[in-house]
Amino acid sequence: MIQLLADTGSVLELREGFSPGMVSALIRIEGRPVGILANNPLHLAGAIDATCADKAARFMQLCEAFDLPLLFLCDTPGFMVGPDAEETALVRHVSRMFVTGASLSVPFCTVILRKAYGLGAQAMAGGSFRRPIFTVAWPTGELGGMGLEGAVQLGFRRELEAIEDPVARRQAYEAMVERAYEHGKALNVAAHFEIDDVIDPAHTRTRVVHALRSAPAAPPRDGKRRPFVDTW
Repeated sequence: MIQLLADTGSVLELREGFSPGMVSALIRIEGRPVGILANNPLHLAGAIDATCADKAARFMQLCEAFDLPLLFLCDTPGFMVGPDAEETALVRHVSRMFVTGASLSVPFCTVILRKAYGLGAQAMAGGSFRRPIFTVAWPTGELGGMGLEGAVQLGFRRELEAIEDPVARRQAYEAMVERAYEHGKALNVAAHFEIDDVIDPAHTRTRVVHALRSAPAAPPRDGKRRPFVDTW
């Protein structure tokens, strides 16, 4: 996807061997340099772990320091969970994405390719879907506060436990999950103005170009935009 969006031969991936769940790259789109952050669903299904968050936060700092607009490609089930993830001080690390995203002054956009669940999806939009110039989704987009199967299990636990017949309980669970997926489809979410639009994937590059052209010009520099960029 990154290769399709970028000008031919312009992709320079940074830290390729570190934390493969997050891709960070410098590209050009119609000659304009752009930084790009993308979830890699081939690693942990795109979930954001501690090292992914560090990699993303540092890359955002880099783009801010050199006045590079950012493009986020979101396909994540959210932040990693569980005892193993907690042992990595996950909350402290993933919080870096929010505080860095909140301080960005360069223009940025978010395109939801597929999954956009929980706080991980918000982190791929600078902290909120209302922060970017636009937040758009492909028709394949799925949005929700958390993984929908888990949300149904937690939110309707008592209702499901009240059904004694295991077959009927399973059928009720599957019907609830199906309704949750219908509710979380990108078209439905856009209809409630939670994101800006659902677009034809073939138009992604054009929409990004138009968005970056519409961004207000950066104010004149008065010294460094950032005093430093993390060295790790």
